[in-house]
Amino acid sequence: MLGYLINIARDIVLPILIDRTETLLNRAEHGRRDTYLASSVDLGELERRMRECETDA
Repeated sequence: MLGYLINIARDIVLPILIDRTETLLNRAEHGRRDTYLASSVDLGELERRMRECETDA
């Protein structure tokens, strides 16, 4: 019985947990990037920051 539960955790729960964690981290990164881009003072700075974000990805 214990082996069965361990297999379920490994085969079902762990992939779901990894996927949800990845989603949360991506949302946090997008939020930080949006805040960084929104703090640009003019169009030139926004374009520079956008290029910077593209090269970092």
